[in-house]
Amino acid sequence: MAAQNLMEFWAAATRPAGENGLGMSIEAAMQELTAIKRLFSLLPEIPVLREWEQLVATYSILGRRTHDARLAATMKLQGISHILTFNVDDFKRYQHIVVVDPITVP
Repeated sequence: MAAQNLMEFWAAATRPAGENGLGMSIEAAMQELTAIKRLFSLLPEIPVLREWEQLVATYSILGRRTHDARLAATMKLQGISHILTFNVDDFKRYQHIVVVDPITVP
């Protein structure tokens, strides 16, 4: 798991439910963050700018999708081929990533 995954979890967890978030308190979000870090290994931070630039140019990435492109660049450089995400459509474009929807996991 990349540090970006934790940051994006925090953003979604603490965003109000009416704004496509989970509406968690700081305390609840911190507890979940701690649990997530116990479950998954954290990848080392590596420079991804060149790979990110190549992906945004190749796939014509605009706006908020640039965050997904950063994660895709990190995955490519770290040799990670699969992503488990509810945002399936956000990652389908990347040929080096196998997208897994949690709903399809038994």
